[in-house]
Amino acid sequence: IRFDPTGTVTILAGTKDQGQGHDTMYKQLLSDKLGIDTDDVRLVDGDTDKVSYGLGTFGSRSAIIGGSALHLAADKIIEKGTKIAAQVLEAAEADIAFEDGQFKIAGTDRSIDVQEIAKIAYNPKQMPKGIEPGFAEIGTFSLEQTTFPNGCHGVEVEIDEDTGNTELIRYYVVDDVGNVINPLMLKGQIYGGVAQGVGQALMEDIAFDADSGQLLSGSFMDYTMPRADDFCAMKVESNPVVTEANPLGVKGAGEAGCVGALPAVMSAVTDALSVYGIDYIEMPATAERVWQAIQDAKAA
Repeated sequence: IRFDPTGTVTILAGTKDQGQGHDTMYKQLLSDKLGIDTDDVRLVDGDTDKVSYGLGTFGSRSAIIGGSALHLAADKIIEKGTKIAAQVLEAAEADIAFEDGQFKIAGTDRSIDVQEIAKIAYNPKQMPKGIEPGFAEIGTFSLEQTTFPNGCHGVEVEIDEDTGNTELIRYYVVDDVGNVINPLMLKGQIYGGVAQGVGQALMEDIAFDADSGQLLSGSFMDYTMPRADDFCAMKVESNPVVTEANPLGVKGAGEAGCVGALPAVMSAVTDALSVYGIDYIEMPATAERVWQAIQDAKAA
């Protein structure tokens, strides 16, 4: 976390946003912790000239690892800010409390906000003795205990006997990803994960020519990607159980939709086909594959 002399803030993160909404998440976390308007915060990631280290984004780790590191860096900002505020307000450090972006003398109405402290921090003449000028801190976090997000997916499908086409009728999800930082973005991640899982379960098939081995589905003109009209409305609910494995109490959400969609959809397809005595069908359960399975079952 790096304040500049105007009081605005830059977050430099060793994770990488690939569309998950890190910019929003990190700003929300910092705003909640330091009481700063998100408009006064900017995020820098993916620039190795500016971000000294970091392993990027994988395994739904950004909120857990990056968010916790941000939380720890903010604690250091508050600690240093308390020392500066004590001098500015002419009070003992022990009497300074930080709340809603304000350093306050306990039991009085005297206070100074964190952005004003940042401005003072860049003036060596106003700094307490032994405290270096500037207002920037680094936080790192290593996970000692794995988090386990969990949930339940419920799916209803209908299969057209004449074409083998599978239609999603209803889709329900209840997920536990610990504390939810941004409910709207969480739903977006789950929607996207479900779309990926449904695509893998029903549509996305690698096809080769049987004689030559030539790839036949080498572009998105030939390889089926799921589209909006392949889905029904999804109902997504959260059942958060806070984890103690990190200071934010969060668990990963990125893979949740896909992990649940694959077995749920394939179980629904198998259940629908059970009336023909079919108890297994290989993924992806394309219309052609389902139709052929039905024909083989009827012939048998």
